[in-house]
Amino acid sequence: MSAPAPDVAAEPAPDSALGYFPVFLRLRGSRVLVVGGGEVAARKIRLLLRAAPRIEVVANRLNPELEALVEARRIEHVAKEFMPQQVVGCRLVIAATDDRLLNLNVAAAADAAQVPVNAVDDAAHSSFITPSIVDRAPLQVAISTGGAAPVLARRLRERVEAWLPAGYGQLAGFLHRHRPRVAAAGDVRQRRALWERFLDSPGAEAALRGDDAAAQAELERLLSGQAVRGEVYLVGAGPGDPDLLTFRALRLMQQADVVLYDRLLPQTILDLVRRDAERIFVGKRRNQHTVPQDEINAELVRLAREGKRVLRLKGGDPFVFGRGGEEIETLAAAGIPFQVVPGITAASGCAAYAGIPLTHRDYAQSCVFVTGHPRQDGQLQLNWRQLAQRGQTVVIYMGLHTLPQLCGQFIAHGLPADWPAALVEEGTSLKQRVIVGTLGDLPQQVTAAGVQGASLVIVGEVVRLREKLEWFKRSESAGA
Repeated sequence: MSAPAPDVAAEPAPDSALGYFPVFLRLRGSRVLVVGGGEVAARKIRLLLRAAPRIEVVANRLNPELEALVEARRIEHVAKEFMPQQVVGCRLVIAATDDRLLNLNVAAAADAAQVPVNAVDDAAHSSFITPSIVDRAPLQVAISTGGAAPVLARRLRERVEAWLPAGYGQLAGFLHRHRPRVAAAGDVRQRRALWERFLDSPGAEAALRGDDAAAQAELERLLSGQAVRGEVYLVGAGPGDPDLLTFRALRLMQQADVVLYDRLLPQTILDLVRRDAERIFVGKRRNQHTVPQDEINAELVRLAREGKRVLRLKGGDPFVFGRGGEEIETLAAAGIPFQVVPGITAASGCAAYAGIPLTHRDYAQSCVFVTGHPRQDGQLQLNWRQLAQRGQTVVIYMGLHTLPQLCGQFIAHGLPADWPAALVEEGTSLKQRVIVGTLGDLPQQVTAAGVQGASLVIVGEVVRLREKLEWFKRSESAGA
């Protein structure tokens, strides 16, 4: 005698199933009924408006936001009291009032009419729930925990929002507009391979930034059978703290095939580069040029011509004493596609982490950036008459080894010996040190402290504010 068949219907679904099937509904032009006129209803309506339905609202009173939407004819206030027949013919119904009994009545009427319904904060009486949405129209990402952990879903949405650039909507739109053109290029396998090559090409980056003409030109190249071209990303990595990287910088770091990087970049930032990317050190030390600039420029061109995505990663901002202009001049002359991603320059980052504002209405109404790097004869060639002024802040890059000359020239051109000055070493990192003094004694203090790391000098009365505004404390484990 055979065993009886198991009663599958009586077995509860495992916790991992939760009983929801994710779908995307077309709502354009369809009737959607929202019962409720307060903030909760307004939040739901904001999301619904993106899908362009005909939204009908039932509520005794509307809040100012919903009243404005009615006046603009974006929604319709159809009744003050809910009646079950109002749900008939709707694509969706949402019960969004603070009256639990009313929400239950709305849900019951929708279920009876076989219309999907969401009762806000009441998953047990909802036939659908609304996910956390990342909107990059026409691209959308929906995240749901099936009502089990909505706060977790919100946190995950925040992470995806940060990771997914706004330009992905433009890229998705470009791919959609050119589907007919690619459809004629071959069978499914060939079309998929072409789209894969396009997404790895400079064309995808052009579409992300909204340059449809450049994106289309690259697509036409690929359709004609040409190989994928390489591209160079000139990226500023900021002053040292990885949290100061821009979203675009991080995205390009993750997709580059090869990276050329400088001495001043900390390992914590290099660790964010794609793991299998080839790494080439081209950093320079004082009086020791590891790779001459002309060779760096030529290497960028060579690698890009091999079809590689080349990341030129620089500390700070590539256009502030970073020779970025020289590099992209070479790329432009060679016809190599490139893009520039600015970074937080050392002056802004180090001053902020040191608690020294670069401008302040009581102390400095202007700010000047200069380089303290000397000429080959060891002398500094700066406009001292312009720099030695009250009411401004002077920030000196690469000024550690010429600090005595710098301070001496400021004094010689009119600033007093007790004029405030500071040196920031390894700014924004856990090794940061700030040495505060005056033009008269800062060089001696720096020598006594044995400063060796990357440094920035700030001269001006704003230095006086550090004592009150210091906020960033380095780790005790970083050492003295």
